Amino acid sequence: MNETPLIRKEEPIPECKIPMNVPVPVKYSLRILALVFILLQKSWMSLTATAVIYTVVYIVFGGFISFLLLFCCILLILYYAQDGLLYYPHVPKNSRAVVLEPTMLGLPSETVYIRSADGTLLHCFLIRQPEPACTKAPTILFLHGNAGNIGNRLPNVVGLYKLLGANIFMLEYRGFGLSEGKPSEGGFYADARAALNYLHSRNDINSKEIILFGRSLGGAVAIDVASCPNYSSKIWALVVENTFTSVPDMAKILIGSYLGFLPMWCHKNKFLSFNKVRRITLPSLFLSGLSDDLVPPSMMECLYECCASSLKQKFVFPNGTHNETWRCQGYFHVWMGLLVELRKRDANLADQTTTRAQPLIHSVIETV
Repeated sequence: MNETPLIRKEEPIPECKIPMNVPVPVKYSLRILALVFILLQKSWMSLTATAVIYTVVYIVFGGFISFLLLFCCILLILYYAQDGLLYYPHVPKNSRAVVLEPTMLGLPSETVYIRSADGTLLHCFLIRQPEPACTKAPTILFLHGNAGNIGNRLPNVVGLYKLLGANIFMLEYRGFGLSEGKPSEGGFYADARAALNYLHSRNDINSKEIILFGRSLGGAVAIDVASCPNYSSKIWALVVENTFTSVPDMAKILIGSYLGFLPMWCHKNKFLSFNKVRRITLPSLFLSGLSDDLVPPSMMECLYECCASSLKQKFVFPNGTHNETWRCQGYFHVWMGLLVELRKRDANLADQTTTRAQPLIHSVIETV
């Protein structure tokens, strides 16, 4: 029996790939040229202003000062252009204007707007099971990757909703989809915390069974939230899929190992999951697609090994790609197994609590 519902395939995110048989020096040169092209495309106004200012300063003050100014300006442009190299809210086309509604795929939904800690308005979907099942079902807080919007992830959500019987809360980060603001690392963390607080404010879902799920960049956001003691108590379990150890580590792979010589402060966005996962004690599930050609599966292995949770599992899918591991056979069965294990753990904890309370009850009776 095929466990994946018949659903429309997600629109793929375009990627620029360099053939594997290209010599390493040529490959690095092509990557640098591609990086320069992207910078020119995304920061042409800043570069034009820099060129004008440099010309004026060169005429007035001479070569050394103008060269120093040019060097500082280029460093600033490279630093602030990093957002444009990491976040792709406009890919696929019109992602900032058009968001697919869950009802178009037969999912009951509620459009929700919440505010992050700094007041940024965030667009979200809450997809609940029918009454009264919604009050007992687990709720998955879905954190997506670095491109597109929550509507692009709805085909995956169909399976989570129908096969797991879960409620789904889909958070749209700032600067993505119909949400306000601009993308930023700290902003994403605040947005996820605001979503978690919102779920705990509702009385029509089971706030004791909230699963934090992040894919790719969303996995880094989920790890940050789960590593915070003030928020880990609000999470039932953590699930991450095809995520990375850190942005600096990814930069070394995608651009070149020479970036390893850059000090950490040169990276505007860090997402240091490698350090944070060591503080996570929640039940944790790591889902890794071995055919992921963007994030090396070895990073998922590293995160799994470093996770401090005593209740952690890792499942690999040989044919799983970066964005579509969820289409692999057995994917939703792994999720079902997680729910079974979590409920079994909760039942055991309840039994232990009852057993410890029995002597105290007898003691009170004897005293009376």
